[in-house]
Amino acid sequence: MDWNQVVQKVMNYIVHIYTPDGSGTGFLCLYNQTKAFCGIATALHVVEQADNWQQPIRLVHYLSNKPHFLKEDDRIIFTNRETDSAVIFFPKPEVPFPDELIPLLPINKPLSIGNEVGWLGFPAIDPNTLCFFSGNVSARQETRNAYLIDGVAIHGVSGGPVIYISDTDGVQFVGIVSQYRANRVTGEALPGLLYAQDVSHFHSVLKTVESFDEARKKKQEAVQLSAP
Repeated sequence: MDWNQVVQKVMNYIVHIYTPDGSGTGFLCLYNQTKAFCGIATALHVVEQADNWQQPIRLVHYLSNKPHFLKEDDRIIFTNRETDSAVIFFPKPEVPFPDELIPLLPINKPLSIGNEVGWLGFPAIDPNTLCFFSGNVSARQETRNAYLIDGVAIHGVSGGPVIYISDTDGVQFVGIVSQYRANRVTGEALPGLLYAQDVSHFHSVLKTVESFDEARKKKQEAVQLSAP
């Protein structure tokens, strides 16, 4: 599978995120057991202001261009400030999201230095155009759950998925775009590095959702057993 095929597959999971003070990128990363609820992964700084001030968030599914409006009461946002990661969790809308999810890279199998990855997002210089970027993993920062990638990220691409292709496991989400740090050592902005957070927070949220599902299932079973 080449990058063009990967992009065609991943596009259906992408959403454009709008808040009263800006915009960013996100992607479908999880469902609950019944698929009545879904989770959109993004960078925390994309939605932090809206979350703190209980402001509305507007999601637009990229392929269908279908919008979905979320008031503060319509959603739960699971956040992790240390990794600049967030999951917007809400009832599945009338948006043609795929039934099958693209898997998250297992936590115990981080990418090695030199692996090629790609990422998608809506750059502010052309905010209505979904753009693809690629580069190689330059370093892994275990203490920050992050990758440093030899590539570029532009404002608006934040929260977009970082993607890896494996011969054995196919397409996987391995992280989110967090920030780009230009090299300003000489005083001018020279090419720098992209900072991508890994998917550890999303795995954690998925476990939380699964525990909710299990608790609800046990409660329903208890009610059925106690019924006359």
